[in-house]
Amino acid sequence: MTKLTLGHSPDPDDAFMFYALAEGLIDTRGYAFEHILQDIQTLNERATRGELDITAISIHAYPSVCVDYALLPSGASMGDGYGPMLVAKEKIPRDEIATKKVAIPGEMTSAFLALQLWLGKSKAEIDYLVVPFDEIFQTVKAGTADVGLIIHEGQLTYENEGLVCCQDFGVWWGEENDGLPMPLGGNVIHKRIPADERKVISDLLTESIQYSLDHRPEAVAHALQYARDMGMELADQFVGMYVNHWTLDYGDKGRDTITRFLAQAHEAGLIDHRPELEFVE
Repeated sequence: MTKLTLGHSPDPDDAFMFYALAEGLIDTRGYAFEHILQDIQTLNERATRGELDITAISIHAYPSVCVDYALLPSGASMGDGYGPMLVAKEKIPRDEIATKKVAIPGEMTSAFLALQLWLGKSKAEIDYLVVPFDEIFQTVKAGTADVGLIIHEGQLTYENEGLVCCQDFGVWWGEENDGLPMPLGGNVIHKRIPADERKVISDLLTESIQYSLDHRPEAVAHALQYARDMGMELADQFVGMYVNHWTLDYGDKGRDTITRFLAQAHEAGLIDHRPELEFVE
């Protein structure tokens, strides 16, 4: 067996995608996958060092890792009319948020890049505090930050915490970009793996996603172990938001929205360069 490291977040959507691989339910074609479960900021940082063979990354991080990694055509997380949110104890208008302290889940997350684009400010101009994504609610409720930038299942549970949504970036992005989904995350594979093997592995990961979609109840039950404060129904709803037709293949619109996201960030001076997208074909 050829052993490969596979990095992804400890969240229901990623667990759902890789259910078949984790449980040995499909032919892995001679590959053995070591699942590395870490938060997305940590995975982004590890990707900049080329540590993992395959990993989830934020689209924001792609320019920083594209020399070493190619995008896989499947595994995307797209916010199609929804996405990362700014939440607070009470509604705060856009012009005031720029003056508030914001708890964010990581500087390399797509959510943080969206915040910068939305405010029209660089990270140096934003008063922010980096905290683990699953501690953002408590950070806001304790008053350590005025506003929280939430990702993952917090988008469905923030009201249970007594918080209100100040802005949904998926809604904003779609309104500003012809209804396109907001690009959040993707899977990449290291270029040290020979090109012909990359294609085999890419097809295998796509097969894993398709298996879960075809065996949804079992895959959601597997994913439930990573669903913080979520029952089966809410976990299934969350999985449906981020594992869907966009996840099986970006398609032309998916590739277009990534190009726009990075182009706008580059034009605003928020990223150093705008790379051409390189996919495993």
